[in-house]
Amino acid sequence: MKEIYVSVLKKAFLWMLFLCLPVFAQDFSKVDAIVSNYPKTFSKPEELASKINRDFSKEEDKARAIFSWIAFNVKYDVKSFFSRSGANVTAYRYRTEEEKVQKQKQIKLDKINKVLKTNVALCQGYALLYEHLANLSGLESAVVTGNAKTSPSDIGKLPTESTHAWNAVKVNGKWKLLDVTWGAGVVNEQKRTFVPKFNSGYFFTEPEFFVLNHFPDEKNWILGNFSEKEYANFPFYYADYIKSDFRFIAPQNGILSLKKSNTIPFKLENLGENDKIFYVLSSDNKAQNAILKRNGNSTEFDVHVAPNSDCYLTIFVNQKAVSMYKIIRGKSTAI
Repeated sequence: MKEIYVSVLKKAFLWMLFLCLPVFAQDFSKVDAIVSNYPKTFSKPEELASKINRDFSKEEDKARAIFSWIAFNVKYDVKSFFSRSGANVTAYRYRTEEEKVQKQKQIKLDKINKVLKTNVALCQGYALLYEHLANLSGLESAVVTGNAKTSPSDIGKLPTESTHAWNAVKVNGKWKLLDVTWGAGVVNEQKRTFVPKFNSGYFFTEPEFFVLNHFPDEKNWILGNFSEKEYANFPFYYADYIKSDFRFIAPQNGILSLKKSNTIPFKLENLGENDKIFYVLSSDNKAQNAILKRNGNSTEFDVHVAPNSDCYLTIFVNQKAVSMYKIIRGKSTAI
């Protein structure tokens, strides 16, 4: 499958790579602490799965231990990504259907063992390793492929191309979503390097938040009722948005059409008393302080846009980017 890429938004106009989604309410700090002391390499996946099964009995703890070990120890294969060599398809011949199945299994195992040996992978390698370790640990798991919203330029685009792979795992009879690739760290596009940065927000993410930047090829893996159009029109959300307690109430569309007014009203709930907001328009790249109007748990502010300006709008809370929108003058391009 084709691999996706995003980078980190900084002053040099880098985009943030792995968008963060809601953190599961359960505290897995003890699991993470135990796994952090595991060996960084294992010669066989069975050895790692056996250790996990000895240390943990609950299904959710096993699922987390697998996620954490991979995220702690497997680096994103930036060399293969930038050379595009990782997207090559393995060719093979077969005479019978049984031989075909066996060769497919072997190819899959070879990829899994390569990730375990080298500790580097593209998204498919992360997902295959997670699925295999989950199965060895007694958990039902699946690799899910689909489209990932990884850049503000994706706002308004239908998910017509499969660009990413992640996982679903069944825990206590219920399917949960996770993305260990995005949980492992970020890629700096300019330096073409991987920066390890554990992000637990991609573990057991609630479906209504996971779909903000993941749309599966097989719609049953949405685990909810969302359409391609809804997915395409979502804003571009950054890491610190859903990690926080506050929520955007309006606008909810990522494409904002300005016909007469030069003002865009925003409304949030549960913004912290001491939280500060500013915004940046790509048309001038100047930080503008937002004047906040608070009323109980509700906070409102306006963004002022220069006339005849098509641009991107980034909202920052406490100097951290949380969301981005595409501003279009005149007719809306939302689908």
